[in-house]
Amino acid sequence: MSLNLDFTTRPVILVVDDTPDNLTLMAELLQDRYAIKVANNGERALRVAAGTPPPNLILLDIMMPDMDGLEVARRLRADPATRDIPFIFLTARSQIEDERQGFELGAVDYITKPVSPPILLARVHTHLTLKAAKDFLKDQNAYLESEVQRRTQEVSMIQDVTIMAMASLAETRDNETGNHIRRTQNYVRILARQLQGHPRFAAFLSDANIELLYKSAPLHDIGKVGIPDRILLKPGKLTPEEFEIMKTHTTLGRDAILHAEVRLNSPNTFLRFARDIAYAHQEKWDGSGYPLGLRGDEIPVAARLMAVADVYDALISRRVYKPPFPHEQAVQIISEGRGKHFDPDMVDAFLQVAEDFRSIAATFADTEGDAQLEAERVRLQFTEAAP
Repeated sequence: MSLNLDFTTRPVILVVDDTPDNLTLMAELLQDRYAIKVANNGERALRVAAGTPPPNLILLDIMMPDMDGLEVARRLRADPATRDIPFIFLTARSQIEDERQGFELGAVDYITKPVSPPILLARVHTHLTLKAAKDFLKDQNAYLESEVQRRTQEVSMIQDVTIMAMASLAETRDNETGNHIRRTQNYVRILARQLQGHPRFAAFLSDANIELLYKSAPLHDIGKVGIPDRILLKPGKLTPEEFEIMKTHTTLGRDAILHAEVRLNSPNTFLRFARDIAYAHQEKWDGSGYPLGLRGDEIPVAARLMAVADVYDALISRRVYKPPFPHEQAVQIISEGRGKHFDPDMVDAFLQVAEDFRSIAATFADTEGDAQLEAERVRLQFTEAAP
């Protein structure tokens, strides 16, 4: 028997039958149009089906010794390498129960012997066409999934670059160190994760939103770029008039982010949390904060999270006007602010992850050299800015 073995340009059909005459007949009927592989028992059929190239279609006899066609079908479906290969049962059986069992095992068709050549060729053509269409859709779906993933990563990178560029601008003017930004964004993330299961916050604190909060936290003080150096860098206590000007950094920050959102031509971009944080992180739960005197749930969740993170870091950090407070004292001060400065449930969550805050502070701690350089930078800039 001479078989067509052109596996590169023609669909490949595997014919499985224990009778040599049947294999010869099937091969002669099909070889003008298809590349043919044959197997005279179930074990060989499974090996050929899992080989390279895999068949596009299997014509499978049911009545075979040792391993019948039904068992071959079961094993084909159980193996990830062969489960998607369509197969047609060939058999002399014509009982309805036999057909039901065959279709339950995944057969795409059922042809009775003796085989009618026109029926065989028509059925084979139909199922190869269906297989090709299915493979095309599968490849298209894989491509689309890959493209979506690539675009998502690209958008995420654009978000990261945009936020960090804006944050770097703020750093050049602020009297905080770069580690302050790293610490506060990690505080925000750990606190948000602790609150994820809380009924008040579960709907808002999705994984995606927590990641955006983490990215947005560095922009909390971006409005300070608009505060004059004589106030922003003043080493001593601000006068009431100076403090009123300092308070405008919240509005300046919101306006800067709004302007960026307008340029992005969207009122609800990935910067929405940054806008809330910049504008409202100085609001207090009891309404005594600024700029609007919001109270309770009027304050955006993002800003309430930032308030806890920002105050904790301010307490434990050295400033030109104060030494760092120990972790325990900072925790006590935040605890005392429960229901006054801070959302009570957020303080409760903070107390549960306070040791994580301590670890983050240690990981991104300012060195003594950082503090000295910052103090000198402030001294020089303030001297230059003074009238």
